[in-house]
Amino acid sequence: MNNQLTDRALLRCYEPILRFTRGERFFPMSVEPYVEACSLWVQRPNAVASQLVPVEQLDLARLAQPYPDEFGTIHYLRLVEPFEAAMQMVDPRREKPSLTEGFHAGTGRLARVGYGSRLIDALFSISLLARGRVPGDKAAVAARAYQHMMDEQPHYRYYGRVVREDGWVVLQYWFFYLFNNWRSGFFGANDHEADWEMCCIYLSQHDETGAVTPEWVAYASHDYQGDDLRRRWNDPEVEKVGEHPVIYVGAGSHACYFQAGEYLTEIELPFLAPLVRATDRFLRFWQLRLRQYTEGGATTTANTPHNIFRIPFVDYARGDGVALGPGQGLEWDEPCVFNPAPAWVTQYRGLWGLYTQDPFAGEDAPAGPMYNRDGSVRRAWYDPVGWAGLDKVAPSDELERQLLAEQANLRAQQQHLWEEIRTKTEELKGLGTRASAIRTQPHLHRLYADYHRQMGVVGQELDRLRRQVTTGQALLDALALYADQVRAGELGPLRAHLRRPHHPATEARLRFSRLAELWAALSVGLMMVIIVGLVVLARQHLFLGLLAAIVLYTLIEAGFRGGLGRLITSLTISLSIIATLVLIYEFFWHIIILLVLISGAYILWENLREMWS
Repeated sequence: MNNQLTDRALLRCYEPILRFTRGERFFPMSVEPYVEACSLWVQRPNAVASQLVPVEQLDLARLAQPYPDEFGTIHYLRLVEPFEAAMQMVDPRREKPSLTEGFHAGTGRLARVGYGSRLIDALFSISLLARGRVPGDKAAVAARAYQHMMDEQPHYRYYGRVVREDGWVVLQYWFFYLFNNWRSGFFGANDHEADWEMCCIYLSQHDETGAVTPEWVAYASHDYQGDDLRRRWNDPEVEKVGEHPVIYVGAGSHACYFQAGEYLTEIELPFLAPLVRATDRFLRFWQLRLRQYTEGGATTTANTPHNIFRIPFVDYARGDGVALGPGQGLEWDEPCVFNPAPAWVTQYRGLWGLYTQDPFAGEDAPAGPMYNRDGSVRRAWYDPVGWAGLDKVAPSDELERQLLAEQANLRAQQQHLWEEIRTKTEELKGLGTRASAIRTQPHLHRLYADYHRQMGVVGQELDRLRRQVTTGQALLDALALYADQVRAGELGPLRAHLRRPHHPATEARLRFSRLAELWAALSVGLMMVIIVGLVVLARQHLFLGLLAAIVLYTLIEAGFRGGLGRLITSLTISLSIIATLVLIYEFFWHIIILLVLISGAYILWENLREMWS
């Protein structure tokens, strides 16, 4: 590709195609009409929120002005309330049925997880009610506001940025959505005003010609980061139309995915984090040590069972709705290129929508593309290479040179080690000669002992150096083999970097019966009714009743999930472990004595057998 391409031309060459789920109402737009429809507010610690700039007086220039204030102050935009006031004649509730027109949830999300996860989900739903976060009219009014802006000036825009870092040319595409209606529209985790999403394409650039070649692509998805976000450009999982990668957008959440499908996403609440970590450690022990695998028999973290202390939600990225991008039903407008980034990006550190003071932060609006909610700079902004885990990966145009440099450095280290080995060998021989010379001199016994101590130290050091040389030679051979593969165009397995990739649910996992879905919907509430019934009608049998209910629930859950065999195996292992621990506790000293006797008898037998052989 021509090395004279501008940043704008590079962005347009690879601009992505976004495929949405049927029922999506919000699409990437320009920030200007949104900001001009908002008011600017400030929330100071221990104070009532106050308005800084009223609606119809705010624009991007005024948003970028400095607003110094005390520590702990939050600045935020506010959209829905001004539109509610401007649309008093419109009943937003009448808009609700059309918010997800054409969308059908399909298999219930609760049928895809175990009872423990459903119980935590029920508690989360109760917390939403207590926090006043039940789905209401805000999403409907936001949809009305968005439609009003698009009627005035229809447009679909992304914000582009080109970063050159560590040999990579990074193309960043930022998408601004007026509203995130994941919860009220698609049974997800949260609703909030404004939403910023992003994807990156990583190009290597040839030193001599300046030509660029796409090598990696990374999609932002909720709070994930690192290696699992990216795929190689030639990975079959990366769907492309020409040179334009295809992104499947989560319905309402606007998270970005490589494949069409339904993704089970787990949300971790901050106060449950210790329980989440403890349960994750137990699940790893259960799989890796006890070899109790999940479906498919794999032990990778990608197949680790769902943690019951994370709340499950389904992200619908079916791609059966509107398509936006080159050659699609909707086309991108001319992009806005951050070269350099404008003041409204770099100066405004507040939230881009309503600050709800949600203790879980899920209902609060996000900050802009450059900042996190706390005002710190996003890693995706200041280090887009490290954000996708590419800081340890060299571009292919530099890889062979990097390999040659590593081989040269390693050979130099090997040469230095051999010199050290020769020096240490001579030192050890000298100490051995001295020790041999004074072996028959009783008055030098202390010096003899000192020589032997020094020989032990030098011998250990010499052994370490020789092991290091051996390892270095093996690494040199591996580098040479890898260099040959790189010259042949082989860069290794496409997905070797993945640890916990996010894949959509398979058809087999989505084949739940209606009875199983009905049970998933009723199970938590039914358990509450059983507990109340036991307390009111049979308190004297409360413990046995609860135990019977737990056993019954466990059997029903295992039956619906086809896991009765695994359940019996797991119960057998668990009871065996418990029985072993009880026996050790009750007969600890008897066991110790028995082990000593067995060990002594074994040693006697081995020694006598050796003598008689």
